[in-house]
Amino acid sequence: MDRPALADFLRRRREALRPEDVGLPLGARRRAPGLRREEVASLAVMSTDYYTRLEQRRAPQPSAHILSALARALRLTRDERDYLYRIAGHNAPAALAASPHVAPALLRVLDRLADTPALVLSDLGETLVQNGPAAALFGDASHLTGPARSAIYRWFTDPSARLLYPEQDRDRQSRAQVASLRAAYGVRGPRSTAGELVRALSRASEEFAGLWARHEVARRFEDHKTLVHPEVGPIEVDCQALFTEDQSQVLLVLTAAPRSESEEKLRLLAVLGPNRFAAPAPDRR
Repeated sequence: MDRPALADFLRRRREALRPEDVGLPLGARRRAPGLRREEVASLAVMSTDYYTRLEQRRAPQPSAHILSALARALRLTRDERDYLYRIAGHNAPAALAASPHVAPALLRVLDRLADTPALVLSDLGETLVQNGPAAALFGDASHLTGPARSAIYRWFTDPSARLLYPEQDRDRQSRAQVASLRAAYGVRGPRSTAGELVRALSRASEEFAGLWARHEVARRFEDHKTLVHPEVGPIEVDCQALFTEDQSQVLLVLTAAPRSESEEKLRLLAVLGPNRFAAPAPDRR
């Protein structure tokens, strides 16, 4: 761990950002350029004291989880993220490994979407980041660990994951889940996290094993669908998908027709927030 390099890198990247770059209001007049330490700590979901000690060269070696959160908070590119890992004494994530690092371009769009559900998914169906309306609609995914982080895994192992969709749409959704995983498996290979997920699901679900044998491949999301929230009921939404160039991540934005009942329901969820309702865990769309 190179403490001086780590401290200087974090400070310079923090000072290079402006509040509007990360979706924060300008607020009162600032005496120093860039973000405040407490703002970076909040974005990375860590204590201000710990982040301050990192910049002051006094903190213990950060974990890979903390580095991933800092890379996301500071909007680092992949090269900058890899550099951060190395000066902190860690190996950079493998190029084809599933990574929680979110593409900065997708984050910039997400930062500007405060009034409609939006979230970034990995190619394994993991929710990497979601805004408040998305958490209210799909449930907060931040607590999920292990294979359950993948909505594909939950779809075939947890019956409650299917409650978000009307019964008549579930067979189609099962095929879409498997076809999406097949696409990720083709890129990452059998020894990757995608391969581990395939093997785990083949053991756990006969339905998955049968669909996997079809060799259907697709990375597509339904343009129009109905989602069933446990409190407000059916919500008709249009889904727009924005992929990164390598197709490893996708930003999903869900909207409802203007002046429709579904739009009113989305507004209600956005106002009340994720803590008011116990929505199902987020699902792969």
